[in-house]
Amino acid sequence: MAEHVGGRSALLARLRQISHTPVLIVGGGINGISTFRELALQGIPVLLIERGDWCQAASGALSRMIHGGLRYLETGEFGLVKEAVEERNRLLKNAPHCVFPLRTTVPVDSWGGGMIGAGKRFLGLGASPSRRGALLLRSGLALYDAWSGRYGELPRHQLNDTAATRQRWPGFADWVKYSAAYYDAWITAPERLGFELTDDTLQACPQALALNYLSLKRCDGENITLSDTLTGEEFTLQTHVVVNATGAWIDRLNGALSPSAAGQKLIGGTKGSHLVLRSPELLAMLDGEMIYYENRDGRACLLFPWYGNVLAGTTDIRVDDPDGVICEADEQRYILDSLRFIFPHLSLSDSDVLYTFSGVRPLPASNVATSGAISRNHSLVLIPPGSERDFTTLCLVGGKWTTFRSFGEEAADRVLNLLGQRRKVSTRERAIGGGRNYPGEARKPAWIKALSRESGLSPERIASLLSRYGTRAQAMVKFMVSEPDALLHTLPDWSRNELRYLIRYEQVQTLSDLLIRRTPLAISGQLTAPAVEEITRLLAHERGWTSAQSEQERAAISLQLKREHGVHLSGV
Repeated sequence: MAEHVGGRSALLARLRQISHTPVLIVGGGINGISTFRELALQGIPVLLIERGDWCQAASGALSRMIHGGLRYLETGEFGLVKEAVEERNRLLKNAPHCVFPLRTTVPVDSWGGGMIGAGKRFLGLGASPSRRGALLLRSGLALYDAWSGRYGELPRHQLNDTAATRQRWPGFADWVKYSAAYYDAWITAPERLGFELTDDTLQACPQALALNYLSLKRCDGENITLSDTLTGEEFTLQTHVVVNATGAWIDRLNGALSPSAAGQKLIGGTKGSHLVLRSPELLAMLDGEMIYYENRDGRACLLFPWYGNVLAGTTDIRVDDPDGVICEADEQRYILDSLRFIFPHLSLSDSDVLYTFSGVRPLPASNVATSGAISRNHSLVLIPPGSERDFTTLCLVGGKWTTFRSFGEEAADRVLNLLGQRRKVSTRERAIGGGRNYPGEARKPAWIKALSRESGLSPERIASLLSRYGTRAQAMVKFMVSEPDALLHTLPDWSRNELRYLIRYEQVQTLSDLLIRRTPLAISGQLTAPAVEEITRLLAHERGWTSAQSEQERAAISLQLKREHGVHLSGV
């Protein structure tokens, strides 16, 4: 079978022929991927490298919200909120296979509370976090509606009195007197969307290259050496512009590129941790909605349905070292206690936690007293060539998942200016991956029926694949029926050829890639020791692993799931 144009061996073969690239982007999180996409679509021969897998770090540890940032109004970041609302609505249109409207309820304890503190924060006087009242919330939501109405068609907010609040949420704590309901959005598979953006670009732009498991090893000021972290093979090239999109590792990479930059601090990251809970009672109470609330200390928390479970978070803790962050025991207690604060009669314990995850937000360095007061806006920092190096470095500081497209657009325009080029293509209305030609609700039954009839797979199976991959399911189905297939013994909702397709066509190199990022098997709590064993055998066959390599992969995923996600698989 001919290798996919985005196959890793084919991409490595092309890389071996390159001695110079106009732009090298380091960091395969969502902002690096977005900048890659923007530049490649303008015809720029750009190389994107990621030392691990796509969206492996902070870009895979978000709260799964695609939102306008309602609380940023309080700090006067009106431009950021407007931008985020606009980009949120673009994602609802351009990625309808994995970004969906999300009705959100905000419980409040008073009518006029929080006004003084909000005024101080708005004026930059550094007030501590405090709970907001209904009047303050209504003011913010009015602006939110105005911008949402301009950029989309989501329903307007509602402010509910005590009776209406109690009718909808009888389990709320006694302190809840009012509530507001408005719409934002959520994303089912952020890591997949990141990969799809990369793959779309490789298919559309033959001059572009993007490789996971490729790291920047050293730089002598003129030559940059890259290393394949899987094989150790090295590649040396020169570039005109390095885009530093490494997020929380920006300062570290700048120090490696230029020793004099080692003391410059651009990033002051904060850690956000989340829990996935198995609580049928809480899931039933949510009934498809998100609750966005303030804990006792005024910090923002959230919970909403997630693959038949409940996702809850988050923390906001400053960290100096972004390596190896995990959800610590005290963070887990904090999140569980926050749930009891809003639902005091709910019985939850550590045994209800299925999965944990944590990431470091790449926020700008700041001396503000509270982490929540650090700006969530993005910025570009240019480091011009000097005596130590021949290339310009452009650092992508900050940024929200929701605004990745506009941030990438801004970064690409800055690079184009450095190269003396102009923008030719806009991505504002460009569909992403499985969102291309996605059937709306009215057309979906006919779409499913047609592909079922063509392939011989049941309509239920086609519907499942459509929900997982959007219209990319068409190519997958064609592959699945091209050779004998069988359902997995341990996971009968998945088939061997479905996973084979992901392995062969989606740059899967490790069990972690497959179980955590290309599929929701880990985060949705579906993994068992027998399932990992069965999938390891399949991946080993596709990759030609020896028994020793297979055992090493099993041990690696077992350790990762235990340490980083609180998942214990006995026998793996």
